[in-house]
Parts: sequence; C-alpha cells; structure tokens
Amino acid sequence: MIASPNNNAEKDHPDNLSLAGDGFDTVIKAKAALDQNAQCRNKVSCADILALATRDVIVLAGGPSYTVELGRRDGRTSTKASVQRKLPHPEFNLDQLNAMFAPNGLTQRDMIALSGAHTLGFSHCNRFSKRIYNFSPRTPIDPTLNTQYASQLRQMCPRNVDPTIAINMDPTTPRIFDNAYFKNLQQGKGLFTSDQVLFTDTRSKATVNEFASSPTAFNNAFISAITKLGRVGVLTGTKGEIRIDCTRPN
Repeated sequence: MIASPNNNAEKDHPDNLSLAGDGFDTVIKAKAALDQNAQCRNKVSCADILALATRDVIVLAGGPSYTVELGRRDGRTSTKASVQRKLPHPEFNLDQLNAMFAPNGLTQRDMIALSGAHTLGFSHCNRFSKRIYNFSPRTPIDPTLNTQYASQLRQMCPRNVDPTIAINMDPTTPRIFDNAYFKNLQQGKGLFTSDQVLFTDTRSKATVNEFASSPTAFNNAFISAITKLGRVGVLTGTKGEIRIDCTRPN
C-alpha cells in the first residue's frame, strides 16, 4: 500500500505492477469510511482491511466465506527487494515451492490449496513465454502443456507481444472462485511451470486430483491455508502502527 517517491516500494516491483489501482482505492476508501466513525477512528489497520477485502472478493466471486482473524498493525517499511523473498517464481519446481512456504508453517497441502487462488486473476505473457517458445533447443514448447492450449497462448502472446497484454490464469472460469484450476492442471492447462508441476510431480498429484474432484475438500483446505497465511509476519501490540493514511507511514 505504501507509495514511494523514488519508485522503490513493494508495489513498484515488476511482479506487482498488474495490481489494480482501483483495488488500492477501495482499501483507502474503506479506511476513510471507518475513520469517519468516532468509535472506529485510528483503530482499524490497513492490513486488516486488506485481509477482509481478500475474503470479500473470494465470496463475491462465488468462493467460500470464512472468519478473518483481526488485530494486525501496519508495517512502516516497504521495499522492492522484499518481494523476491515473498513471492514464488513462475518457474519454481515443487521443492522450491515447498521451501518458500514451509518456513511460515505452511504445508505442501496448504501451498497447493493457496495455488488454487489462481482460479482468479491474470498474468502477462513474459511470465510464461519460455514455455511456449524457448523451452529447450529440441522442444520449443513445454511438453507438459496441453497442445491446443499452447497454440492458444501463442496466438494471444506472439513473440513480440505488447508486455501489457493480460492472460487469464484460469482459461475456463476466470471470474469464478471454484476448483476449475485443478481440473485445468489435469488437462495440462496450468499457465505457469509452478502451476503445472503440482500435477506432474507425483508427490503432489494426488492432492490436485482430490481438489479437482471435490470442491468441498478444496474450499476447506483453502480456508485453513489462508487463515494460516494471514498469521505470517503479523505485527501486534506495540509493534508497527495503525496508519492514518494507507499510502504512507504515520
């Protein structure tokens, strides 16, 4: 949320440039509405508003509702450099994915459930272009990709594509929070290597199959995982602050 005059804040990292500006505005408006109420003024953090907004977007898109744990305080720093340590890379394999989530108390099952959030949202062509053009000298297209899907991606993402073109993460129901993501993986339609590997690696394949066959199993696992994720790096007590303005520290 923090803005930077020298474009060095977390939101300025290339991985975050697709975040919608009106999404930030929604959080800012929610904060302003709360602070207009004398009983709520300076008592609700921007971090808690983000956590609540996440839940509400999931519900509005048809996903499960869940209780959001509250009481977070806002951090005072925001840097581009921190993003690389927090976000999985599109080319990660299963070991790399597990290694990123495990230190935060998240299991492989948690990681797979959270990956299911890719049932919503989009990516840009440069994040997966290697899979459809330069996978290897002998095999230009990643053989784990569905052939028809790879052809569609090539049509949407020619070699010299406009880098701002957005491609849905879920090619079937991109605006609905459902378990289609896992059904897509079964058909070779995971957009990132880090998506498709969940099905191609035998250690995670069974969980993908479970979530693909049972929306209830996926929803329950997702609620558990996102609740755990909401506890990572939380500031409470005298740590951090409750920002007056979400775009800058007090």
